[in-house]
Amino acid sequence: MKVSEHLANRGDKTLFSIEIIPPLKGKSIQSIFDSIDPLMEFNPPFIDVTYHREEYEYKKRENGLLEKISIRKRPGTVGICAAIINRYKTDAVPHIICGGFNKEETENALIDLAFLGIDNVLLLRGDAIKSEPHFSVEPGGHAYAIDLVKQVVNLNKGVYIDEDLVKVQPTDFCIGVAGYPEKHFEAPNMRSDLRYLKMKVDAGAEYIVSQMFFDNGKYFEFVEKCREAGIGVPIIPGLKPLTSKRQVALLPKTFHIDIPDELESEMEKCKDNECAREVGREWCIAQSKELMKYGVPCLHYYTMGNSDVIRRIAKAVY
Repeated sequence: MKVSEHLANRGDKTLFSIEIIPPLKGKSIQSIFDSIDPLMEFNPPFIDVTYHREEYEYKKRENGLLEKISIRKRPGTVGICAAIINRYKTDAVPHIICGGFNKEETENALIDLAFLGIDNVLLLRGDAIKSEPHFSVEPGGHAYAIDLVKQVVNLNKGVYIDEDLVKVQPTDFCIGVAGYPEKHFEAPNMRSDLRYLKMKVDAGAEYIVSQMFFDNGKYFEFVEKCREAGIGVPIIPGLKPLTSKRQVALLPKTFHIDIPDELESEMEKCKDNECAREVGREWCIAQSKELMKYGVPCLHYYTMGNSDVIRRIAKAVY
């Protein structure tokens, strides 16, 4: 079932969904099941699975020269999605990114997903890898998420890269994209960011999932500005509880978001991470309840491997 259908059929109910990260290469999928199992009591209609592009390491060869080696530390998104559907009978939403893939590789991944009966995708440009100062386009690949949207829309129309194919079968993907209540860090201003977001929706995106935020006011303002800009698709808020004192400094730097003064002050009072997790949990519960009163279609939690914290939050909210 498509995410758009889940959202349309929810009635007055606020849905619960989660996003998980594939395990590091060499690890078992059991770690994924262990993180999902405690959350299934809240009946997530869909589960997102992130995709991670390649990174580079330099290894010294016998002659003393350094060899640049490409590695993918967290493979398995497609396989994990198939496993989720098989084990939980719940829809899986794989993330598809621009970085590290050319158009043909992207098309092949989408064909594999269609073969597996996966009809949802979240399309993202993706971030630069640690060894690069800025995002670089893969040769023959896409530069922006809207290019991915157009490729998937074409596949849904039966338009493949190889124009000589005959009697092709169109795919039937529901397309989600990302939105940024505090503006994408590369956008010069919010107006520009909204213009590009509307372009993705006009091109065929059916819903938006927001970047994490800790100030609901910024989400409410973002939704209002989207509606004023003519963006009418559902906008799902993405939430992540703080789970350590270190995240107060780390998350703003990594995701280009703000931590509200009140939350920062409460975290500063904490003497250890156990206290920090409690503060983060209570803040997220308050956020969730206010968002539910606002009438959001779904609460989407970035688990980051902390299913126990998410479970305690969901217990207090649902």
